[in-house]
Amino acid sequence: MKKIALACAFALAMVSPAIAADFRSGDWVLAQWQGAQYWFPGVVDDVRGNMITVRYDDGTTDQRPANQVRRYDWRVGSRVECRWQSGDDWYPGRITGESKDGQMISVRYDDGDQEHTSTGKCRSR
Repeated sequence: MKKIALACAFALAMVSPAIAADFRSGDWVLAQWQGAQYWFPGVVDDVRGNMITVRYDDGTTDQRPANQVRRYDWRVGSRVECRWQSGDDWYPGRITGESKDGQMISVRYDDGDQEHTSTGKCRSR
């Protein structure tokens, strides 16, 4: 019974929501712009209480509660949606490469087109 209780406690700890203390100024994160369903890349500017100020890679800034912020986890193979050639429409694809600093990614869109673009023009679900 002790083993089951420990396993349950460990599992709960692994899925517990983020708290603001988990983040520091300068951390690269994904955050839900204005609480919407999509995750956008950015950098933590400030942490106050449970609120985190994020400077998104597209240049905008927003303050989000900690449960709407998570560590940046895009890698080769991650599914994203990006604005093809900086247009207004979002197209789904997969990351096929990234620059050493992570600011630029290569995307192969589901329709077969490919593009090298900045993370500020992409989002994920």
